[in-house]
Order: sequence, then C-alpha cells, then structure tokens
Amino acid sequence: MSVPVDTRASIHIARQPILDANRQVFGYELLYREAALDSACTTEGDVAGSRVVTDALLGIGLDTLAPATLAFVNFTRPLLLSGAALLLPPRRVVIELREDVAVDQELMEACRDLQRQGYTFALDDFVVGSGAEALLPYAGFVKLDVLGTPGWKQAVRNLRAPNRRVIAERVERSDVALDAHRAGCSLFQGYYFCRPSTQSVRALPAHRQSYLNLFAALSQPDLTIASLEDLVKRDVSLTVRVLRSINSAAYALDQPVTSVRQALVLLGVQQVRQWAAVWAMAGLGAGTPAEIIATTLIRARMCETLGRARHGEEAAGELFLLGMCSTLDAILEVPIDRAIEPLPLSPRLRSALLGDLSEPRLLLDAVVARERGEWTTLAELLAKLKLSDAHLSSAYLDALQWTGELTSQTAAA
Repeated sequence: MSVPVDTRASIHIARQPILDANRQVFGYELLYREAALDSACTTEGDVAGSRVVTDALLGIGLDTLAPATLAFVNFTRPLLLSGAALLLPPRRVVIELREDVAVDQELMEACRDLQRQGYTFALDDFVVGSGAEALLPYAGFVKLDVLGTPGWKQAVRNLRAPNRRVIAERVERSDVALDAHRAGCSLFQGYYFCRPSTQSVRALPAHRQSYLNLFAALSQPDLTIASLEDLVKRDVSLTVRVLRSINSAAYALDQPVTSVRQALVLLGVQQVRQWAAVWAMAGLGAGTPAEIIATTLIRARMCETLGRARHGEEAAGELFLLGMCSTLDAILEVPIDRAIEPLPLSPRLRSALLGDLSEPRLLLDAVVARERGEWTTLAELLAKLKLSDAHLSSAYLDALQWTGELTSQTAAA
C-alpha cells in the first residue's frame, strides 16, 4: 500500500527543545535542510532558509512549531543580509547565527539594525577567541558545547552578562546538566531529558503501576466497548474525564448522558482509547517534563500514520503503541527492558523496542531522526524503508497539529 503524502514541495524542518533549570521548555531550535540528504544549507542566496521563514514559520505557524515559546531560527549570512528576519515577530523568534558565519562590518551593521528593532540573537557553537566575539554585544544567548569546548566552565563564567544567557549544548545526561547549571548556564539543549538518569531497578510505586496497567490494557487491538467500560469505571478520574468530554459543547447533545457505556458509544472506542492513553501516560509520567509527553505523542502519531498507510489499520494501532512505549525508559527511569516487561506487547514490538533492526524499529528510528533533525541518518533509514523524505515531513507536521489539538482536548476534559 502506498503512503499518501502532501504533493506540495516538502518542508524539512525539525525542532529540538531548549530547557530551563526546571526542565521546562524555554524554546525550540528549528532545524532545517533543503533536502533530507543535505547536511547543511549551502544553497546560494539561502533559498532553503527563506523557505523555512516563508513556508514553515509563516505557513505552518509559530503556534504549531513553537507553541507559547521562543523559536530559535538558524540564519546564514545571506539570509540575514536579505532582511528575511523582518518577516518574523521579534518577540517570538531568536535569530541564531552559525559558528561559521563570516563576521565583517556589513554583518555587524545588519545585527545592530535588527537589534534596534527588537530582535534577539544567539551565537551557535561559540568558540572563545573566534571572530564571533565581535557579535557578543548583540547576543542575548550564547551556545556553548559542553562536550567539545576545553575549559568550558570558565568560558561560561566569562560569557555571562546581565543581558546575556549561556545555553549549554550537547547535554546528554542529567549530571552534565547539573554541572552546567552550577557553572552558570541557565538553559540546556541536548537529549538528556529523553534518557533516564538512573539505571536502578527499584519497584514502581503503586499508583504508577496502576497507570501502567491501564496503559497496557488500552493498547489491546481487540478492545471492546464492554472492556473499555470496565477499565474506565475502575478509575474515578477517568470516568469523570469521559463524562466531561461527552457533555462538552463540542457534542451538542439533546439530553444528558445517563451511563458510562452510553458515553463510550457516543465518543467511540478509538477516541476514548487515544484520550485515555494520553491521560494514563500523563499520570504515569507525573513529575516528568511535559516535553517528554509531547515527544511521545508526536512519535506515536507519526508511527501510526505511516503504519496505517503502509500496512492498514492493524499496523497503525501496533505502531502507535510502539511510539508510545519508546520513551518509557525516560519516564519510569529504568532500562527499557524493565519498563516494557509488564506490557502485553507482541514479540515483534518488544524486540523493536529492545533494538532489533526490524521494519518497526527502522520506522521508529526514522521518526526519531526526523524529530531531532538528524538528516543524514534519516536519509539512510528512508532508503531502507523505501519511503521518501516527503512522507515523514507530511506525517511530522500532522503529528505536531494533532498533538496540540489532543492535549488541548484532554486538558479541558
């Protein structure tokens, strides 16, 4: 079965969160390429970057790509000098200049003019002693590679200023984030929040185990109205949420709902299954950064969409579950094999989550590569899966919008 895709030219864009000391999302760096095979934007005149500004940010919208946060947008020299930044609202974007940008009087004047109009700059992969030091007066943020910069702690102390914050880049673990925070970094970028900080095998608290049991039951492909009713009625909060959902203005009922079963019939198994899975995941991840939950939903939706298009509805449900389970190690702070142990997963899904390079695993890896903007890896995986980069681009944008709508619906319920 072929995969449907938006026939318009693809927009290759991903986002990586920038977190504060409380592991809350401060902003998103938007990562883009003209094509998935590209490792950098080298097009003369920066056509690719212009497309991101016009098609992605203005067409898709900042509220979808970076809801209620700042968007850090990579600008090359040609794009900056073109005046394209003026298309973007200064209070919502940070102009991020790459480390290889050529610094001269023309560039500095452009930065000064944009700063006067309210725009903020970030210097990416800053190197002490480089030409980028001339841009420090215009920089509200400086990004420092904490893995690749010798003496980075002293550099952090030297770079901090009343109107300038240091962002620690390539933060892979929570202990590295703690070291960076102690050194003076207030923002952090990397994959540490999506990886467990401990490999302990302690028993799960009872309330988290109950959410995991609920999540496992909801994942069954042959879930019936009767089984779903039994699950919902066991959890008071879930019952209340279902009834609130069905009595919302969106359904405009002529008469009140008199039973949980009636509500479930009106909502439909699939709608309740997805909502309840989100609620169970949120309960399971209590105390977990909200970005992990959002990442989980985006992965699940992308896997579901691609699975349905390639192999039908049964594959869609199975791959939705694959995406939902892909961050359980980070949420539960245990190794992935222990995290999925109590789940009644098929052997195929279990092996995929444990790293077996089957088609489901390759698909999940492609989704994760798309999420992180790892374009070279993505291109290799797409070739193995016989998918085009447009397929995942379309699924990614759909997942961003779906996740925003779903979280709004479930929060209101």
